[in-house]
Amino acid sequence: MADTILVPLELPDPEPLSPVLVDDLSSLDVVVLGHYDLPEQTPVRDAREQFGDAAQATLDEVAETFADAGATVRTRLVFGKDRATTIERVAAEEECAAELDPAPTERIERILVPLPDVAEFDRLPAFVRLLSEDSTQEITLFHVVEGEERRERGETVVAETRERLVEDGFNAESVDTLVVEGDGHDEEILRVAAEYDAVVMYEPESNVTDRVFGSLADRIADETGDPVIVVNRDY
Repeated sequence: MADTILVPLELPDPEPLSPVLVDDLSSLDVVVLGHYDLPEQTPVRDAREQFGDAAQATLDEVAETFADAGATVRTRLVFGKDRATTIERVAAEEECAAELDPAPTERIERILVPLPDVAEFDRLPAFVRLLSEDSTQEITLFHVVEGEERRERGETVVAETRERLVEDGFNAESVDTLVVEGDGHDEEILRVAAEYDAVVMYEPESNVTDRVFGSLADRIADETGDPVIVVNRDY
């Protein structure tokens, strides 16, 4: 059974999906989620009656592109006011192993893989491999340390992950590592991600910054133009 990935789109006018991403994800089960953001005073029932048919037609068109590429695909349409909560709920209901935060891209030659403090391996390689099978020339395992005393641990995390990727069949020459010291974890990831074409990362723990500025994945996609695959570490 293939892993399931959630592809959330903002309705009524979603950003076009890159054909590169559609092709790369075609071996998965895909759930295309359309979130139709409503003004505070608009009843969901009225919005669904007024906009439901057009919104579903938009989702069906996106789903067809995945189906044409060979993916198993289904759609979910939600009218509401809280995008983040909707994504979290639907991902749980559909048992999604990952979520795509889409952004336009013509090619994926360099992939950044930010790593948490503990070397984790379970699902990460599968999603890195999806994006790296064709044109990718470099995969960088990246870790941010706060304070020089933690650098040794950071070096161990990226080295252990690299070793396991190579054992899993990745080309050793294409897998690089990078450890940087910085006080702002998210800011360092954003800074480095700007030099890459895509990001694959484990789902970070939510914090107050997410509620103010959006999730880290959203910020990467918005500020760098990189598509981001967020892998659910608990699934």
